[in-house]
Amino acid sequence: MSKGIILHTHGGPEVLTWEDIPIGKPGPGQVLLRQTAIGLNFIDVYHRTGHYPITLPGSIGSEAAGVVEEIGEGVTDLKVGQRVAYAGGAPGAYVEQRLMPADRLVPLPDGIDDKVAASIMLQGMTTEYLLERTYPVKKGETILFHAAAGGVGLLAVQWAKSLGATVIGTVGSAAKADLAKAHGADHVIDYSREDFVARVKEITGGKGVPVVYDSVGKDTFLKSLDCLSPLGLMVLFGASSGAVPDFNPGVLAGKGSLYLTRPTLNTYNAKVEDLRASAKRLFDQVLSGAVKPNIGQTYKLSEAGQAHTDLEARKTTGSTVLVA
Repeated sequence: MSKGIILHTHGGPEVLTWEDIPIGKPGPGQVLLRQTAIGLNFIDVYHRTGHYPITLPGSIGSEAAGVVEEIGEGVTDLKVGQRVAYAGGAPGAYVEQRLMPADRLVPLPDGIDDKVAASIMLQGMTTEYLLERTYPVKKGETILFHAAAGGVGLLAVQWAKSLGATVIGTVGSAAKADLAKAHGADHVIDYSREDFVARVKEITGGKGVPVVYDSVGKDTFLKSLDCLSPLGLMVLFGASSGAVPDFNPGVLAGKGSLYLTRPTLNTYNAKVEDLRASAKRLFDQVLSGAVKPNIGQTYKLSEAGQAHTDLEARKTTGSTVLVA
């Protein structure tokens, strides 16, 4: 019998209970994965509290790494004993063993250990599709990235610098400003004290930027449009401050024939070839040293409740990994 974290009701960290769970045999196109490391993300809190409801009873978690233990019929591109990782898809990663679709798994290279993989898959592949595909950042460009001291933000700052971009990052405190600068941001704006539109215009000589990456949402969205140069692209990929209010698309015309997109990782990596190409680009960035993952703390998987408590109390730094 395997064990894992199960929720029977939505609520606080106390609803995360450590229980025996039955694991069946892999069916066609599936593998049985023994998980060694699971990534903790704030979306796990949303699933736990019911802000993003899940089917109960059930588990949570969106990324992990481990070893293939059994292979189902028709699986030809993975083998028993192979190290793999995944991100996205249906929640359920807070378990020791899990049945997974083989085409959602990514083989891990020797230079990427399991804990690193579990800490970067979700945020790292998000960074990859944003900077390489949603708007391919080019050498010499100046970009604006909100929440530059967050999990995605810190990876994105490093990745964008490796592409030769000048990075303007926004943060919400002096401590976060120092963190963003330490990871390579060229200009850091504390929007709790400064008008970020005015500062962006000052930094760019009034031209604005060709792209804004915004995971903050309500608090920054409309002002972000004012940071764009004509024909610029607004990339809204989250809403940590709340949903963006309804607005007239004519606003985009008035501000310079702007473009707006609301991308998701699941869409960009829906095809297995795109998923594995995305992961390869991420691993290459890490192996080259251009992007340095930051695992701030680890917990036993059975201690997931404490990890959630610390995350919500802002006691964690960098990425958090649960070890099975």
